[in-house]
Amino acid sequence: MAGAADASGAADASDGVAAALTARLARAGCVAAADEARELIGAAGGDPARLKTLAERRIAGEPLAWVTGRTEFGDLTVRVDPGVYVPRWQSLPLARRAAARLPPHGVAVDVCTGSGVLALALSLARPEARVVATDADARAVACARANGVEAYLGDLCAPVPPVLRGRADVVVAVVPYVPTAELRLLPRDTLRYEDASLYDGGPDGTALLLRLSADARHVLQPGGALLLELGGAQADHIGPELGRLGYAGTQTWADEDGDVRGIEARWPSCHATRRNR
Repeated sequence: MAGAADASGAADASDGVAAALTARLARAGCVAAADEARELIGAAGGDPARLKTLAERRIAGEPLAWVTGRTEFGDLTVRVDPGVYVPRWQSLPLARRAAARLPPHGVAVDVCTGSGVLALALSLARPEARVVATDADARAVACARANGVEAYLGDLCAPVPPVLRGRADVVVAVVPYVPTAELRLLPRDTLRYEDASLYDGGPDGTALLLRLSADARHVLQPGGALLLELGGAQADHIGPELGRLGYAGTQTWADEDGDVRGIEARWPSCHATRRNR
């Protein structure tokens, strides 16, 4: 009976810690306070001093994924190091569409990979495919590699291995696409901790979207697909530009609220010679 009483007391103490932490997180403005409390307690591994440190970092506004060192993305749990872009669940449809376009033994390139989460999702869906990733931030490349991704440092498609140029079935990316003037509308703690370059897409948010659209032509094989996450009315601008660059079959997709969240286009066989323009 003593053992049962001890277990009950420990459970009560654990519940008390979780309740107190949930209340602190809620007061700090964390919307999913109970869920975050559970993640922090799990990351602390039973160490009260570590839990206190982790909780203080989160309450100060540091991204939860940086505090715990991981985040969930669909069926994946990925490592996220401080300074690396934290993947959002809104990118799940992009990952699923890219996987559907990738043949079982195909080639995919994840540009601006961050933690490598899209590359990981593609590898999970197509284990026999070759999936590589690029990022201009050395911290992101190191994090992606720690997650098991074949990642390369450099600007957009520039670091893609030469042997894969003109062979990719899929180029997929979540590049920075927030218009510069709208950065101020991001959650208050976002730019307090995260570098603006992770979000800033230029005056109308399309600067990197357009650069990658042009760059991807040198990597895609005829019939390959370019898939980009975007927002607002950016598809209205990007769509015609994709046509001008030689892409075809452009289509968009929207979220549950009807907001356009991404655009896809094919690099047609008949336009393959345009890569060098």
